[in-house]
Amino acid sequence: MTNSDTRFSGKTVLITGGTSGMGFSTARRFLDEGARVVITGRDRGRLDEAVEDLDGGDRVLAVRGDSADPNDLDTLMARIQETYGRLDVVFANAGVSSFQPIGDVTEAEFDRVDGINFKGVYFTVQKALPLLVDGGAIIVNASWTLHRGLSGSTLYAATKAAVHGLTRALAAELGPRRIRVNSVSPGYIATAMFHDAVSVEDHEGIVANVSAGRFGTSEDVSGAVAFLASDEASYVNGQDLIIDGGLVSSIAA
Repeated sequence: MTNSDTRFSGKTVLITGGTSGMGFSTARRFLDEGARVVITGRDRGRLDEAVEDLDGGDRVLAVRGDSADPNDLDTLMARIQETYGRLDVVFANAGVSSFQPIGDVTEAEFDRVDGINFKGVYFTVQKALPLLVDGGAIIVNASWTLHRGLSGSTLYAATKAAVHGLTRALAAELGPRRIRVNSVSPGYIATAMFHDAVSVEDHEGIVANVSAGRFGTSEDVSGAVAFLASDEASYVNGQDLIIDGGLVSSIAA
């Protein structure tokens, strides 16, 4: 049986968007299991707070930057190379929500959301590959909206479909290096981003559609990411793991 305290001992994990929510929870999970963790975020103050809360000492590196900016990504990879010299796991997590009818989507909003949710993921992976060891793992944060239509989510859902398409293609392309590439598709996860996008008045109606009868937690997602990054998932590749309490596949009683 694997000792979960040391499952990732000696390994280096990059988590984009690691200052809160699913990214922060995943950073804590990997630290608890022995990894060195690199987190990114656009706000220096929030990064500093996250580092303090994680309390990982020299096993935590925080790099300020925008995942939608390839120059910032170049700086990030240079810092990782200088500090740790390699990557074993990449969790391309940074993303934003955007929900409105298609007629209300402006070109500026399209560029903003696509820049972070798709372009940012694409170039995070591209620029991380020279540092990622053969036999490493990449996990991309997608969305349950890959699998079930949601009114008002055309822009958001399209970017998340794009990153899962990227996941499948990368799994094929990186096969010769034994790098596994998978995505996770969270359902309604109780993060700050979720609460910003969904009013309290809508909570009861949303939960009524979830067979598990509750919102998910960031820990629900971080556990799945850790599994996909681990040797236990050595034959899982090019897949999307839905973490939604049954929202997509079941009808709540």
